[in-house]
Amino acid sequence: MSQTAASNNAIRSYTPPNRILLGPGPSELHPRAMAALGQPVVGYMDPSFVQMMDEIKVLMRYAFQTENALTFPASGPGSVGMETCFVNLVEPGDKVVVCRNGVFGGRMIDNVERCGGVPVVLEQTWGQAVDPNALEDLLKQHPDAKIVAFVHAETSTGAQSDAKTLCEVARRHNCLTIVDCVTSLGGTPVLVDQWGADAVYSGSQKCLSCTPGLAPLTFSERAVEHVRARKKKGQSWFMDLTLVLEYWGATQRTYHHTAPGNSLYALHETLLLLREEGLENAWARHHNNHMALRAGLETFGLNYVVPEAARLPQVNSVWVPEGIDELALRRRLLLEFNLEIGAGLGPLAGKIWRIGLMGYSCRPENVLACLSALGTAMADLGLPADSVAAQAAAQAVYSQLKIAA
Repeated sequence: MSQTAASNNAIRSYTPPNRILLGPGPSELHPRAMAALGQPVVGYMDPSFVQMMDEIKVLMRYAFQTENALTFPASGPGSVGMETCFVNLVEPGDKVVVCRNGVFGGRMIDNVERCGGVPVVLEQTWGQAVDPNALEDLLKQHPDAKIVAFVHAETSTGAQSDAKTLCEVARRHNCLTIVDCVTSLGGTPVLVDQWGADAVYSGSQKCLSCTPGLAPLTFSERAVEHVRARKKKGQSWFMDLTLVLEYWGATQRTYHHTAPGNSLYALHETLLLLREEGLENAWARHHNNHMALRAGLETFGLNYVVPEAARLPQVNSVWVPEGIDELALRRRLLLEFNLEIGAGLGPLAGKIWRIGLMGYSCRPENVLACLSALGTAMADLGLPADSVAAQAAAQAVYSQLKIAA
């Protein structure tokens, strides 16, 4: 028997390890989402399934705080949500202002170029919010710009920008807006109608506590009119809104693609969980656990990358202490403590840790477990980290907020 055949014979059913997921995504699945994933499969045109689709749209409008008729989940991760917005709104030759203050702003630029658009880049410091005044100045220099694109919650740094003000600036210059809310939806306020945003996308696997692979989307009437007025078809058949609407629309549905049914069951359940908790309570939960984590991290002498005013509660980015092999430490956390935290990306690779508090992962027991494991690992490297003191600092925050921990 060959070595390849022997190794093939050794393959068994996969059982993943039970990790505490405190990276920049995905978050831990809520038990009700896991149960929903195990429900029986039905056809994508089954009347029961169609009813569930309608309910998902209603629940998504609540999550996005919008009345937009065109609100639905695309079949694919947040990156598909991003691309759906660009391939439908950007035509060849269109000038698009892209605000880049992290990795995902860079991906927006790539999308513009692939659509044949002309990107005008507003470069911002990584770890800082996008400056509305700088956007205003750039739009004055480019009065023919048609779209402004920015990331509300930049996952690569943990910085959150003022989406409402950025959208107001864009509207004053007659621009549509494309807004990345992959990491913010369900964790911090996303107020699509109040902002006046036109095309907004997110992901199912972060603050919604759902399985990866779905991209909640919502489009304003202005955006829909823009799509209908296109001079030529978009470059993507799969993401063409005029075709997708025939399946997700309000009238008689026609086949477009085989929808990921069980994943949609889970999204339905997690959106229902969000409504049961209440948006304001969900936002407060993320903020409160962030405050407790911050108190503990400060006892280790760790400094945040992002200024407090722009700090995203669900992505806590801190500078790695000098002389530390950050990869080795993260690997120890994973293999010894079953706890995952994230690394830096791009120019921040090897320089920062990103500790995520998202969705079902955002719980006091996870905050305390993180402080215990991180403190132990740092102390073993000779750093002044006392995990007991860190947990006590976090507990003090919970006591002040009257939260059981």
